[in-house]
Amino acid sequence: MRIETYNQVMAVYKNNKTTRTGGVRNTGSVRDEVQISQAGRDYQIAKQAVANASDIREDKVAELKKKVDSGNYKVDAGDFASKLLEKYNELY
Repeated sequence: MRIETYNQVMAVYKNNKTTRTGGVRNTGSVRDEVQISQAGRDYQIAKQAVANASDIREDKVAELKKKVDSGNYKVDAGDFASKLLEKYNELY
């Protein structure tokens, strides 16, 4: 590498620099502020309620468990097969 060429390139870049006019004002009293809309607040409340809710519906589980234990829970083979095929078709 030739140093003269490097110096010429640097001289071109130095001439193309822009200077900033005007200074930066010190505005120490200005603060950033965020305001959340009512819809945003409602969304957060709903999201928190869903997060706190149980994934298992205990009342349904207890009802089915009682039927299975007593021998009264019957499954229709046709309904079972159609649901099985429906789920299979969703996957493939």
